[in-house]
Amino acid sequence: MKTLWMSLFSKKNLQVITDWLHRYVLTYDHLIQALVIICALLLAFLVGNRIKRKLSDPDRPQKRFPQLLSAALPLTSPLLWLFLQLILLQVAIEVEWPHNLLTVVVNLLTVWIVIQTTSLFFSNTVWIKLIAVLAWSVAALNIMGLLGQTVSLLDRLTLKFGALRISLLTMFEGLLALVLLIWAARTLSRLLEKRIQENSSLSPSIQVLFIKLSKAALIATAFLLGLRLVGIDLSAFTIFTGAVGVGIGFGLQKIASNLISGIILLLDKSIKPGDVITVGETYGWVNSLGARYTSLITQEGKEFLIPNEDLITQQVENWSFSNSTVRLKIPVGIAYSSDVRTAMALCEKAAGKAERIIRDPPPICLLIGFGDSSVDLELQAWIDDPANGIKNVTSEILLNIWDAFHEQGIEIPFPQRDVHIKTMPPGTGGMAGGQQETHR
Repeated sequence: MKTLWMSLFSKKNLQVITDWLHRYVLTYDHLIQALVIICALLLAFLVGNRIKRKLSDPDRPQKRFPQLLSAALPLTSPLLWLFLQLILLQVAIEVEWPHNLLTVVVNLLTVWIVIQTTSLFFSNTVWIKLIAVLAWSVAALNIMGLLGQTVSLLDRLTLKFGALRISLLTMFEGLLALVLLIWAARTLSRLLEKRIQENSSLSPSIQVLFIKLSKAALIATAFLLGLRLVGIDLSAFTIFTGAVGVGIGFGLQKIASNLISGIILLLDKSIKPGDVITVGETYGWVNSLGARYTSLITQEGKEFLIPNEDLITQQVENWSFSNSTVRLKIPVGIAYSSDVRTAMALCEKAAGKAERIIRDPPPICLLIGFGDSSVDLELQAWIDDPANGIKNVTSEILLNIWDAFHEQGIEIPFPQRDVHIKTMPPGTGGMAGGQQETHR
């Protein structure tokens, strides 16, 4: 091992390395370029720091995009440095000065800025790493002068489907264009969504409809533009769209039905976010309307994802469709020995003590029948906030009735049965209705 290191750092090898450094690295051209790069760096950071201090002044109003501006402020100096480097590189090319070191710095600085900018807009680390690998690869090929040859090689590797020609270069370009366009479409859809939600003149269901339609239209437009940018004729997808139609007709009919049902719900405004509905045995609040399902949150905190088709084909109780006023029906039973009119008055008074019971129309108690064990009453009272729950207000009213009945001596009966025996089995002599036992 020692002999190997001695052979590597022998006088002859050191002389060769020194000659190579003096010929290709430690040259006057590189020294001048390094000085120019350092001067541009100092100037960019001096100006950039002043710009950052001015833009980050808390007294300065920032009405539009304050978060984006604060996130982009750290890139001010690098962007100025890149701008100065590009100007110097263009000047060097025009006057035919050596500029290989300037080219390396411009490529590396561009890649670094691209990666930092990507991290501002993408929260997914996978996309950031993928973009970083592509950017560093392109920069390395450009520095070594192999970018043009690599592009030509990728363009020669092609596949032909009739008149359609697809190369690896076309696939890379199409993928990059599609990713950028879809990202732009989603960003624009979020801005539109915020604008639509701020428009108080639109009902919640119309807001959801506009948001869904705008998002679908923007993403579809981005996809079609991505295909057109790489030169793919959209007529080639006729067979594919026909196959998709057949697939929807057979295998995807449930998904298509839910999508169409969601649009119908948004258009007819029968169900909208914030409504209180009952679907089957499920009672809760509509949290959101999706393209495929509706989110329903119950009083227990459970979230049910109900397919939109079920809300169209099944019976749905919407407690707040036309108005939010709901009538409660509370059954009450009293003993036959109790004063019915007093009990009815106590029930109405007990309902009036509950805070959520509205006064117009007032609570009313009705006699609805004579049961086997009790006189059956029905207390009817109205609330205008069903979103706050039904069982809780019913429990409060029943507790008030319980206290009032105990104070006034009103009896709440429970089922009783009287059994009369007309005949007794043999061996029960001496009992009423019994038969004498006989002996043989």
